[in-house]
Amino acid sequence: MSAFNAIDADRDVERDEYTPGIEPQATWCPGCGDFSVLKALKGAMSELGKDPEEILLVTGIGCSGKLNSYFDSYGFHTLHGRALPVARAAKLANPDLEVVAAGGDGDGYGIGGNHLTHTARENHDITYIVFNNEIFGLTKGQTSPTSPKGHESKTQPHGSAKDPVRPLSTSLTAGSSYVARTAAVNPNQAQEILVEAIEHDGFSHIDFLTQCPTWNKDAKQYVPYIDIQQNDDYEFDVTNRPEAAEMMYETELAVHDGEILTGRYYRDDERRSYTEEKQAIGEIPEEPLAERYHDDDYEWERTYDMILDAHK
Repeated sequence: MSAFNAIDADRDVERDEYTPGIEPQATWCPGCGDFSVLKALKGAMSELGKDPEEILLVTGIGCSGKLNSYFDSYGFHTLHGRALPVARAAKLANPDLEVVAAGGDGDGYGIGGNHLTHTARENHDITYIVFNNEIFGLTKGQTSPTSPKGHESKTQPHGSAKDPVRPLSTSLTAGSSYVARTAAVNPNQAQEILVEAIEHDGFSHIDFLTQCPTWNKDAKQYVPYIDIQQNDDYEFDVTNRPEAAEMMYETELAVHDGEILTGRYYRDDERRSYTEEKQAIGEIPEEPLAERYHDDDYEWERTYDMILDAHK
């Protein structure tokens, strides 16, 4: 029995199956990079053969938060910056569910930055896509955590006095076991990275550069870009943390000088996910909790019963 009948259905899934009937056409601004995220996500899930009913897409607030309105699967639209804790809870309850979280740079690196740190530290087996356009788009163009120093906006009319957040370096330091950066202008690479991230057992963080032609004209289209795996000038071992950290730092400096580096930066396939760690110490059962509550014969457990038993 499965909590979702579609899990492990093992069938070919067409890209169009992820297009909802209620709101099939995305309404982002013309030229917005968010369209590329949607296209890459549909392509990746189709390539992996994931049925819409075995996917949960959790989003935050902002232009990126509209993603699950345009992607037909289970969805949860959370509060600003709170996509990751909801995604974590869903994955712990049903590890067989494919859980993807998505948010913007303000949502993920600003108000939800603490959740990124701890989700990475615990290595939850979910994929996190951050739409990084270096601006607050939906609220009409305020400086964001990734806006470059000196960037002028409604909230910083004289230019930002702060250095930007370095999302790749932050993610690696916090403990992500898969870290990558791609861009809306590189759709083939974007889909390939999403496939790898979703297949990875552990926390996968993708910094997805998405141009905002309406509110952040300084960032333009993030072109030309360089795929670091396809360029001999950037050879390093993605499984080596110090080498990955050095490459990330170089990438985060280069982006504000007009050199856009993208690709895979770090991967650790040996580390156990948080669910596996909890199962190893007996705090999470092998059988998903979600399965139990779809079994009419199962006697529900109450947390207070466990607490009382522990103190007898």
